[in-house]
Amino acid sequence: MSSISATASRPSVLSGRVCLVTGAATGIGRGIAEAYAAEGATVILADIDADRATEVAATLPDAVALGLDVGDSAAVEAAVAHIAATFGRLDVLVNNAGIDDTGAVTDIDDAQWDRMVRVNLSGVFYCTRAAARVMKAQRSGRIISIGSNLGIIGSIGMPHYCAVKAGVHGFMRAIARELAPFGITANTIAPGPIRTELLDSLPADILERKLADIPLGRFGTVAEIAPTAVLLASEGGAYYTGAVMNATGGDVMV
Repeated sequence: MSSISATASRPSVLSGRVCLVTGAATGIGRGIAEAYAAEGATVILADIDADRATEVAATLPDAVALGLDVGDSAAVEAAVAHIAATFGRLDVLVNNAGIDDTGAVTDIDDAQWDRMVRVNLSGVFYCTRAAARVMKAQRSGRIISIGSNLGIIGSIGMPHYCAVKAGVHGFMRAIARELAPFGITANTIAPGPIRTELLDSLPADILERKLADIPLGRFGTVAEIAPTAVLLASEGGAYYTGAVMNATGGDVMV
């Protein structure tokens, strides 16, 4: 049973919608997938760790797992085509899959840079391109990408991560304008530090420095991000497009 359940006194706001969430086996992606399932959606949990995604999908009422490397363009095209053929539509894409990494700009090698771009930026492009083709044909859809506060303010020791997240923000604004005539919205959620396995993998000095910057004095939780993803996927979020929605504990105030 999902750890996030819909309130019994109101209707499910995503009933009948087919939602693809990448990086859905852990962290923010898992939280969003659980929230969507609780709101009545059919959820496809895509993750490079197919076994773990399968374990999560088994706990949800109407969900399937899909092994997927978002940095593999051909694999993404095949996966989205399979989803469209199986379910007849694709209503929501959440670009959440990503990696974390640290290094000084003088120390990051080509392979480290290329891996960050491949997963965190090219992966967003590949998934969005494939999903947008389906959504344009049906003349409706919601595309949501997980950006980062660091794509806005930067961070010492993470120049490659900051660069790709800033790229995601710009990409989403561009496609919001391009896809609006087809009834498709495109928005970004830019979390601050959220307690996940990814965050906990960062060096302690970076975490301590980041915590000191946050006015609320704490890191966020997945449960504080998922409701925004539900809003943007629902009818209540129909007038949002091109937005970067900051959930940062005050670290970013724009």
